[in-house]
Amino acid sequence: MHERACDITCVTESKMVEFRGSPVITDKVIIILGPTGVGKTGFSILLAKALDTEIISADSMQVYRHMDTGTAKPSPAELKAVPHRLINILSPDESFSAGLFRQKAVEAINTLHGRGRIPVIVGGTGLYIRSLTMGLFEGPSADWSIRRDLMEDERRFGRGYLYSRLRALDPEAAAGIQPNDLRRIVRALEVSVKGKRGISEFRRLMTRPSDYGFIKIGLSRDRKELYALIEDRVDRMMENGLLEETQRLLGMNPDRTAMQAIGYKEMKMYLDGMVDLDEAVRLVKKRTKMYAKRQFTWFRKEPDIHWVDITGIMEADKVFAKVMNDVKIFRKLGMMNKP
Repeated sequence: MHERACDITCVTESKMVEFRGSPVITDKVIIILGPTGVGKTGFSILLAKALDTEIISADSMQVYRHMDTGTAKPSPAELKAVPHRLINILSPDESFSAGLFRQKAVEAINTLHGRGRIPVIVGGTGLYIRSLTMGLFEGPSADWSIRRDLMEDERRFGRGYLYSRLRALDPEAAAGIQPNDLRRIVRALEVSVKGKRGISEFRRLMTRPSDYGFIKIGLSRDRKELYALIEDRVDRMMENGLLEETQRLLGMNPDRTAMQAIGYKEMKMYLDGMVDLDEAVRLVKKRTKMYAKRQFTWFRKEPDIHWVDITGIMEADKVFAKVMNDVKIFRKLGMMNKP
């Protein structure tokens, strides 16, 4: 194997047999997923080195340049250690979407497969991962007049009116949307009005999954431990200049998509005089924990994930060893540990 891969397996007190070029892996794609702060980055670096491959980021905010600290982007040393794709590809004034992610990810996957490599996709943006594994439904184009009418109905008839309407028109779609998620409720109703059928039916008819052999590895931790790690990471972000990074970002006229990132929104609140700095930091921690909880909920609905509980394990090499031991499917790729 490549010398770098040997270094990694020696750290984990194991060896990995040669597997590149074997027909069994020609369509394989490994996905490393899990909530923010769980430890995906360190583990994925070691895995990509062991596979002598590249990482494709599935993070909706790490695509932006100049947004390093607040998005917990891999460090310059990590980016140098393993080639990364879909990181630092856009300016903050540009927009990105799940559709664009799928398009660029498929291009990268096919390129790596052509070189005999297994791509490693890493990230916590559930919609991006689902767009790749299960296909992406885009539906009819946006109709702003319909959206304005729907929003006016919500104002006129009261909060919850549109959700009740969606529940009557398309119970299946309503079951998958939170009652307070007005943006998704409006989109579902817009599709029903414009397309003459429910959004759930559209999804069944038009969504096509990718033709890859996905191996999905989910990293999880005890909730209290994860939340403590999140708090520590936010403190480090502040020490590393999150506030100053936000000030520079605001000077670049960032797109609304970029400014949705947790951390930047709260720092902007402080800069606008809406809250003091302590409150802004508290909000970053609170909202990051809420986001992690939503990620858990989302990924629990994703099928065929090999979950590995890494509670109490902080070192990346030990996480690597545990995953190699716990995820038996790696043995089919010729990656089983040997004494």
